[in-house]
Amino acid sequence: QQALRVLKLAQDLGAITATPTGIGVSQALVRYAREHNLSRLVLGRRQGRRRWPWRQSMTERLAEQTPDMDVLQVPLPRQQAGGKPARDAPAGSGRLRWQGYAAAVAACAAVALLAAPLHGVLELTNIVMLFLLSVVGVALLYGRGPATLAALLGVAMFDFFFVPPRMSFDVSDVQYLITFGVMLVVALVIGQLTAGLRAQAHAATEREGRVRGLYQMARELSAALAPEQVAEIGARFLQAEFAARSALLVADDANHLRLQPGASAEVDMAVAQWCFDKGEAAGRGTDTLASSAALMLPLKAPMRLRGVLAVLPAQAMLLTPEQRQLLDTCASLLAISLERIHYIQVAQSTTVQMESERLRNSLLAAISHDLRTPLAAMVGLADTLALTQPALTGEQAEIAQAIRASSLRMSVLVNNLLDMARLESGSVQLRREWQPLEEVVGSALTACAQTLQGRGVEVRLAPELPLLHLDAALFERVLVNLLENAVKYTPPATPVLIAAEPRGDAVRITVDDDGPGLPPGREEAVFEKFERGSKEAATPGVGLGLAICRAIVQAHGGRMHGESRVVDGRVAGARFVITLPRGEPPRDDGSQAEVLPENAIP
Repeated sequence: QQALRVLKLAQDLGAITATPTGIGVSQALVRYAREHNLSRLVLGRRQGRRRWPWRQSMTERLAEQTPDMDVLQVPLPRQQAGGKPARDAPAGSGRLRWQGYAAAVAACAAVALLAAPLHGVLELTNIVMLFLLSVVGVALLYGRGPATLAALLGVAMFDFFFVPPRMSFDVSDVQYLITFGVMLVVALVIGQLTAGLRAQAHAATEREGRVRGLYQMARELSAALAPEQVAEIGARFLQAEFAARSALLVADDANHLRLQPGASAEVDMAVAQWCFDKGEAAGRGTDTLASSAALMLPLKAPMRLRGVLAVLPAQAMLLTPEQRQLLDTCASLLAISLERIHYIQVAQSTTVQMESERLRNSLLAAISHDLRTPLAAMVGLADTLALTQPALTGEQAEIAQAIRASSLRMSVLVNNLLDMARLESGSVQLRREWQPLEEVVGSALTACAQTLQGRGVEVRLAPELPLLHLDAALFERVLVNLLENAVKYTPPATPVLIAAEPRGDAVRITVDDDGPGLPPGREEAVFEKFERGSKEAATPGVGLGLAICRAIVQAHGGRMHGESRVVDGRVAGARFVITLPRGEPPRDDGSQAEVLPENAIP
């Protein structure tokens, strides 16, 4: 636990921690350094520690194996160096460690009891093999410490029970001392190698289990189509790998966390919301809100945070670096899966919306095309009716005029529907030419002469206004729609202002009226199709005029927006602003200067 606390402190300070495994410490460190392209190794050195003269220190072994790396030694404070260095700690509890040493004693005793009746039958070399076999078995089952004890006991029991004179540690032949020494060395080496292989096999098994669990989890997440399924898959994985309860909280569009069904752990929503807002781990085992019972991990996806994973381990213990990395990997997989599900839903919604829009545009185009001929016939018949002889009475003439006006209004509506369908289908080809804005404004005023009866229109065009590269007919339609919009939503006899001036690499065109202005908060909504202002019940139309205007302006590479004019702290009317790129008009010698491309204004 002390080592885990130190590793956790290093993680909190921004370090990347790991516990590499191998036959030896130096080999494991070198392999890890090579795999991660490290150029410097820093080791702690205990002060006053003695070692055998013939035994190389860890620094010397690393220096021999890594001549291209810097190996540095840092002396440890005396309060840290006072204790004995930690060796390979046996896995498991203290009771299991003592069981290993007891098993070593029992194994050696069993070999001695088994070989004692066969002393006259078996050669001493065969009895030595039996003791070595017991060392291998103890090392395989219990590790290095019990294996070392088994080696020492094996040599002692072999000398006491089987080497003459028996039942004594004395030897009749000095050469037996060589036998004892070789037997002890071989037993120790075999025990250490077997224990090392056991540790590596155990680590490989655990690593393979983690990889298999992650693979199974990733495969199941790839088929998940709902956040509830993601929560269930994550809960199964955490229960299998950590024996932990868990809960998945997914953020909605307002960044509020929603607990998914099937949660097996109680969640402190305040801690979870903090974790989501800050994008940092919180709760148990961290330095932030550590009083929380659960560990909160933010679900970081490539695009944004998707939620929080709450993990409540069964036991109050610190996580090893591998376990924490496994948890982080699990959280990443859950986050990516949630983001994939989100974009699947967005794609499905967009596909349905696009298909609905396509069908609606096709229907509108078909209906509009079929209505143009009868509407034109109605206008012609109304004109013919007004000119019939004998002349119509006053009431009859008003009816004929009303029929004509309604037919013209319906014709404008049908044309708007048809134009919107054509613009969205991409079938409109711009016929752009270099033209003065004055001519386009004049054409628009002429087209709206009847609509603007009784209203004054002021035109303020800057004298230095350049030529504009635009489709005159379509841009005239923009101005006509804006003028008609001003007539619809402003009181009678109120003026309309059309102004234009150059602004850097663009030309700014504004159309102002003295009406009630745009509804607060709906400055962008009025440009959507079939969206209208607050007085829609009192004015005719279906809300396509401004949508057509913006579509035409954007086709010219410009921008368009609306705003309310404020004078002396009160709303004085609406203002629609059009920004078009200036470009470079043709030169007098007939050559063409570089022209700004379409969509030059973002």
